[in-house]
Amino acid sequence: MSFLLQPLTYEFMQRGLLASVIVGVLCAVMGTYVVLRGMAFLGDAMAHAILPGVAIAYILKGDLLVGAGAAAIAVALTIGLFSKEGAVKEDTAIGILFAAALSLGVALISTMQTYAVDLSHILFGNVTGVSPSDLWLIGGLSVAILFTVALLYKPFLVISFDPVLAATLRLPAELLRNLMLVLLALTVVVSLQTVGVSLAAAMLVTPAATAYLLTRRLLPMMLISALIGALSSIIGLYLSYYFNIVSGSAIVLTATAFFLIGFGWKRLRRT
Repeated sequence: MSFLLQPLTYEFMQRGLLASVIVGVLCAVMGTYVVLRGMAFLGDAMAHAILPGVAIAYILKGDLLVGAGAAAIAVALTIGLFSKEGAVKEDTAIGILFAAALSLGVALISTMQTYAVDLSHILFGNVTGVSPSDLWLIGGLSVAILFTVALLYKPFLVISFDPVLAATLRLPAELLRNLMLVLLALTVVVSLQTVGVSLAAAMLVTPAATAYLLTRRLLPMMLISALIGALSSIIGLYLSYYFNIVSGSAIVLTATAFFLIGFGWKRLRRT
């Protein structure tokens, strides 16, 4: 028991563990849409698209998360605009904006003298540095995103898998699609403190992909994915504490281990 309780004697570990679990569940739930819609590249694009916002906020001495959120939402809505009514394929729009935002972010960051230290927690996460105000922000945004997903569960389901039915029911498909992109963007922003830009996409895709191996129904997939995301966050944080490794990497590697177990179990069932 001391193995489990000893890290929790520190307040920063308590806050980090709670933040990691919240983010693990949030990324896992939103990741089900990413996996089922075949948009794994979107998570990576969103994660890197926030760099210009972070860089501008840093230059102006503003809040980095506000800058990240503004950039992510702007990119999400621009993807929706470019791909509206099939003008450009969605993956093409994602690729264009991903490259442009990443290049702009790198260009802005390269002008700074101290970016390597000051922005490293944005790139790689710093879960042990979660403050009480950070925790409230992460919790508040996560509750708002999950509440929106629960409220619009059926419309999101219809527009994702049956566009003909969506048209028949006269659902505002474009508005709902843009809203989903914004929710994904905010999910990436929420995950910055725990896993950072470089690993946010992995937490969107890996738990959901593991759940997809086990079920094809959306609601069970969300629940299994959320469980995997939470367990990966807990186990990964303990591994980072005891083996002195970066917490974000430990969390993602744990999620990957769950995927490999699920993949092996799936293969064994087929034989």
